[in-house]
Amino acid sequence: MKKIFIILISICFILSISIEQGYSQTQVQVTKDKVLQYAKPKKPLKIKLHRDKKGEYSWDITGESVDDIIKADKRLRQLLKEE
Repeated sequence: MKKIFIILISICFILSISIEQGYSQTQVQVTKDKVLQYAKPKKPLKIKLHRDKKGEYSWDITGESVDDIIKADKRLRQLLKEE
């Protein structure tokens, strides 16, 4: 019983040493020459949908990217034509 206990403790000790050595080898080094660039997250478009008394729709679209605004406008026009 004591032999099994000693063997288990020695195995745990050996594994812990090998794991610690593995962590020390995978450290990341950053030099001053490299500049990290972060991408700005896109802000979502804001769409305010209006419906008049006749049942017709209109909308206000705001956002940073003109291309995204045009795509959203085309998509809304397509969806409303399908009805």
